[in-house]
Amino acid sequence: MKLTWLGHSAFRIEFGSSVVLIDPFLKGNPSFTGDFATVTKGVTHILLTHGHDDHMGDTLEIAKATGAQLIANYEVCMFYAEQGIKNINPGNTGGEVSAGEFSVVFTPALHSAGVVRDGKSIYLGNPNGLILKHAHSPVLYHMGDTDIFSDLALIAELHAPEVVLIPIGDRFTMGPRTASIALRRYLRPAVALPIHYATFDMLVQDASTFVADMAGSETKILVPKVGDVLDLPA
Repeated sequence: MKLTWLGHSAFRIEFGSSVVLIDPFLKGNPSFTGDFATVTKGVTHILLTHGHDDHMGDTLEIAKATGAQLIANYEVCMFYAEQGIKNINPGNTGGEVSAGEFSVVFTPALHSAGVVRDGKSIYLGNPNGLILKHAHSPVLYHMGDTDIFSDLALIAELHAPEVVLIPIGDRFTMGPRTASIALRRYLRPAVALPIHYATFDMLVQDASTFVADMAGSETKILVPKVGDVLDLPA
């Protein structure tokens, strides 16, 4: 599994014959400095954790250009279907959907979801975390935007995520200290990466507190720079 952090909560993930973008907030993302055409080339699937603009990002443009399948909750899929995306694969909290050679599980997340268009608020369903399962790759859990909640223990029991992408930015999600408790007490993955920080001034600006709080843990903390490619073994 090759994992590329694109800034904020956006990732490009490659395994088998699949190229997956999660929360592709690129053109409006001040921390993304890569080449848009390069990181969207060959995309087969777009996964969205929830309906906020800093996560939906460039979904419409990418999906129309590549024909990539959109996997998101029902409301988000219908929102994009009305705008011309035909290759949709909707799910919702607790469900698992097949995406060809991998599957996606929708988990709870404590957050909100919706956008404003033409001065009107549009509700876009419940936010989610997403778990990716592929036979020859580690189980990956993108937590989306969320606070800590004790049912993370059930997620760990049911799905045993080995790689966790966890928000630490505070204000709109949990902060570094809470994120470290979520990992230590409930999830205990082999590897974790902090996300959703340093993008905007109002968020936590670096991962140093989180890394310090995780010192001595059995979980390996990776703090890539935007654009770094990580090769994670099965």
